[in-house]
Amino acid sequence: MNEAAIEQERAQNLWTSATRKLPPLAKASRLTAAPQVGSEQIGGLEVAQDEVLTYACAMTNPEVYDQWGTFPPSGLLLIGETGGGKTLLAEALATRAGTAFLEVEMPRLALEVMHSGGKVGELLQAWSQTLEDMPKTTVFFHELEFFQAEEIGGRRTDLPVGPIMDFFVELIDRATALDHTLTLGSTSHPDILRPAFVAPGRFERVVEVTPAFPDDIVAALGIHARAAEKRAGRTLFGEVDWRDVVSRYREPSTADWIHLMHGALRRKARHDCAGEEVGVIETDDLVEELDRFRLTRKRMPRTGTTGTYL
Repeated sequence: MNEAAIEQERAQNLWTSATRKLPPLAKASRLTAAPQVGSEQIGGLEVAQDEVLTYACAMTNPEVYDQWGTFPPSGLLLIGETGGGKTLLAEALATRAGTAFLEVEMPRLALEVMHSGGKVGELLQAWSQTLEDMPKTTVFFHELEFFQAEEIGGRRTDLPVGPIMDFFVELIDRATALDHTLTLGSTSHPDILRPAFVAPGRFERVVEVTPAFPDDIVAALGIHARAAEKRAGRTLFGEVDWRDVVSRYREPSTADWIHLMHGALRRKARHDCAGEEVGVIETDDLVEELDRFRLTRKRMPRTGTTGTYL
């Protein structure tokens, strides 16, 4: 077993041991010991990619900052709509830097801490000790504006925001204090983000993650279409005019469009299962799926989640 594999196994074992003792953290976090997201898997977002992936130098070549008489930011804050690629960029950073990737869902953690009786002292102590023992890790605090998140049903006025904020700020501070961690945060509500999160020593650099319409969405669809064909081991798409389809409707996020594409594929699979003759995906198939998406948007309550349509 090589050194990288040993470090990956060590990261997984340490995190598994920590979460076994701390159910709130187990339910609100995800560790990928060996992330494999390359820049070629991200559709567009060139400016954001450049900014985020360059942050890897803080781990791989820290001396570069010394040579320019400066220092790396303590953390990056990714802002942009839900489904725009923030998590993908964070995991791509971990891949570039050669670190484990730890994603913490802040809205879910807020609820789990409340349900567990608020034993934050024990959780903070275990968090610090585990991160100190872990090998190099990229920590991603997803959706900092937790009380507004759709993951917990929209704005929650019943949450004790002050105490939760204190707890979250301490989590962030303990991560950024370590030399072997890269720290990122994200929010889809930058207009109401609490200033404490962007104080010096926390998320000092803001990166906007906004896909260019329609180019970045078309690029992302191309990546996912090729991935689907690779899984299937055959051609699934005919002469699709991706730009024409995407240009018909600006509202869906990149993630929505990807789910929409898979909706068309699933429809083909259902017809195939029924014994019908089924051809490859054409432009009309995607337009038909887009029409279903539009109809659902009118009939269903709006949420911040993605990929929900008839």
